[in-house]
Amino acid sequence: MIEFRRVTKQFPDGTVAVEDVDIVMQPHKTTVLVGSSGSGKTTLLRMINRMVDPTGGQVLIDGTDVATRDPVQLRRGIGYVMQNSGLLPHRKVIDNVATVPLLRGTSKRAAYDRALELLDTVGLDRSLADRYPSQLSGGQQQRVGVARGLAVDPNILLMDEPFGAVDPIVRSELQQELLRLQGELGKTVVFVTHDIDEAFLLGDQVVIMQQGGRISQAASPAEILAHPADAFVADFVGADRGKRALHVTEVDGRSLVVDADGRPAGVLAS
Repeated sequence: MIEFRRVTKQFPDGTVAVEDVDIVMQPHKTTVLVGSSGSGKTTLLRMINRMVDPTGGQVLIDGTDVATRDPVQLRRGIGYVMQNSGLLPHRKVIDNVATVPLLRGTSKRAAYDRALELLDTVGLDRSLADRYPSQLSGGQQQRVGVARGLAVDPNILLMDEPFGAVDPIVRSELQQELLRLQGELGKTVVFVTHDIDEAFLLGDQVVIMQQGGRISQAASPAEILAHPADAFVADFVGADRGKRALHVTEVDGRSLVVDADGRPAGVLAS
């Protein structure tokens, strides 16, 4: 379990990125931090692995304050996936995936065997192991990034807008892949996005943040849609504009789901 207790982060220039945050992220569930740029969501995520330290309050993992942990050792036990994959361009795919296990003292053979297994896990062919990141598509690079994040079998996986740099079709594929992986592996996932639809798709708990690093609401997608905490949340998720008020209409003999403005949202399955 990850817990934030009265956490604040103020940078030297006076900017308050996170203010007085209290939140619990349940184990084996996906918590999605969503908000516009400048809302503090990435800062909050990076406090978990001490890439950023708070100026006030505590961040705890299973009851232990992360401030008492060595930052390097802490990070080596937490998976981290970022936008644009963050792969080392001069190292082959298999070396990228095996990086942290090798740093932790795993033998090269065992680390490579594990890396190949993880390529299977994220849906990549093992023939890609000897390629360099530049020889892969954007979607393939992101899958390698996920594999690298899973390489030490972490309990916690941090994902900072990991699908933001790929096209919509690949993004949808990666979202479904993450749902499949989470169903199989049951990690404690903390995921950052600015896309509320992505947040609602992936999150067991969705944390809506506003400018200044304050939490407006933290709840399940269903609870947020049914009971927005305030006008900001209602506007952010589109509830107050009827954006999510869907109805069914017939088009050429098929049942089509459309939004309040008549724009198609999908086909009703029988």
